[in-house]
Amino acid sequence: MRSATRSGPVTSTSRFGLWRCTCTPTGYVGSVPGQTLALSRVHLVGVDQHSLTKLIYTAVFIAAIVLLRWVSRILVRAVLRGRSHTRGRFWSRQGINLATAVVVTLGLISIWFDNGLHAAAALGVLTAALAFALQKAVTSVAGYFLILRGDIFSIGDRIVMGGVRGDVIGLGFLRTTILEMGQPAGDDDDSVPVWVQARQYTGRIVTVTNGAVFDEPVYNYSREFPFIWEELHLPVKYDTDRELAERLLLEAVHKHSLTPADVGSGVMQHLRRRYFVPAEEVSLEPEVFYRLTSSWIEMAVRFVVPTHDIRRVKSDISRDIADAFAANGIEMASGTYAIVEVPPLTVTPSDAPQPYPDDANRSRAENGRAAKRPRP
Repeated sequence: MRSATRSGPVTSTSRFGLWRCTCTPTGYVGSVPGQTLALSRVHLVGVDQHSLTKLIYTAVFIAAIVLLRWVSRILVRAVLRGRSHTRGRFWSRQGINLATAVVVTLGLISIWFDNGLHAAAALGVLTAALAFALQKAVTSVAGYFLILRGDIFSIGDRIVMGGVRGDVIGLGFLRTTILEMGQPAGDDDDSVPVWVQARQYTGRIVTVTNGAVFDEPVYNYSREFPFIWEELHLPVKYDTDRELAERLLLEAVHKHSLTPADVGSGVMQHLRRRYFVPAEEVSLEPEVFYRLTSSWIEMAVRFVVPTHDIRRVKSDISRDIADAFAANGIEMASGTYAIVEVPPLTVTPSDAPQPYPDDANRSRAENGRAAKRPRP
């Protein structure tokens, strides 16, 4: 609405009643319908009364969404407390983040676009520009939705992703945060140097882009089957009491590893329902396997352990095996080498003192200069 007198300033009031602007002979502050916003005599291009109203609505809308998101996260922390609700808190936060992103996108479109066709065209152009300029970021966002939809891993899972081993402690739209662990012997990767030779934390927190799920396989230690099979290899002599050694191995393993009752039949049934797992290849009972070599018999004992604290379990088993073998007189085999022939050696004593290398070089140089002098 506009009002003016014949000699007075022009007054403009917004249709929403949010402000009142006045135009004077020396310039105006505010906005008048059909004109751009100006400060003194400087006109702000593209900013008029209508766009300024939308800016205010946008600020209020975003502030309200941020407040609701903050209150929702507080309620989630208050309701889902303790370590037993870690996954519940994680998925609740992911749901809040996704809902916030959707609501903000729809709200901004509703505020800034009066025509649906214009909104669709603008979104198409914006999406194409972002896909071209931010290819890595778009791939990471796509990887985020793939992780959620494909059940690749969740918070707390022990995984190998992008060459990094460890436990997932955070998941965002662009990056996954992993608490790194070491690499066991025989599974070294020179591209990622670590100093801990076992599946224990190194203390480093590593971030990996979510786009890595498209480029490399993701190894999950604890998603569907939260146990792994481990092995210990022990070389024994051919004249060893093999039955006694095998019995001692199984006794030590039964004491510290998991039994089929500890694993539970429900875990295997769930695994077989979801994937094709041959029953004859899955044995939860500890077993000892033999391998014959030219020097000894290698006994490999295979057993099931939980995904965490594996190093301590293997250390306890190794201690018991070492004590049992020592008590029963069983010796571990080792590589020995016999020298069957020595080539003849000739030692020639020399009474003359040998010159130092510098002296020898100096004498050779002097002899060379003397040989080059012209003779009379």
